Amino acid sequence: MSEAGVPSPTSSGDSNVSDVEIPTKLPSEKGMDYIPLATMLATGQLAEADQFTRDALIVISGAKEKGRDFVYFTDVKNIPNTDLATIERLWQKFSGGKFGFSVQKKKWKRAKGDFELWCRVIGWTTQDGEVERKKRWFGASEFIYNVKTAPEGHLPLTSALRGTSLIKKLLTHPVWDNDDWKIEP
Repeated sequence: MSEAGVPSPTSSGDSNVSDVEIPTKLPSEKGMDYIPLATMLATGQLAEADQFTRDALIVISGAKEKGRDFVYFTDVKNIPNTDLATIERLWQKFSGGKFGFSVQKKKWKRAKGDFELWCRVIGWTTQDGEVERKKRWFGASEFIYNVKTAPEGHLPLTSALRGTSLIKKLLTHPVWDNDDWKIEP
């Protein structure tokens, strides 16, 4: 797991998973093991789950094989529906439907594709006096890793350092064309 950009955990993750059922049937066309993600989400380790999700996208998109530690928007077409559906079901399950790319897609549609408005709606902006700016990700993260207090659609984070094309491609991935992604394996 990449250490770069991992915010210091601010969630009070409960490491006792004995009372939480961790799903084990987590399909992947790319051989990705999603049990760590399920465990992180089940125990409230949202910062870690968020980083795992970004790292998983790098692997399942083929970017890692190309020697990159980031996903280009052109790589999104290589992400199998199966894998994106598995990631989404886990975020949905352990956030009570509050987090996930499908939630972000609904917010995107309501914002009519206006990136600035969308960022405000999902809590990716903050006020510095009279100036609105994007929240800081690296160093001391300003994002909210708490299911109770974070706005709907706040997680998982997607970098917009290279523009908004990656987010747009993730939110228009073919997996969202119907509700088949919701079906448990």
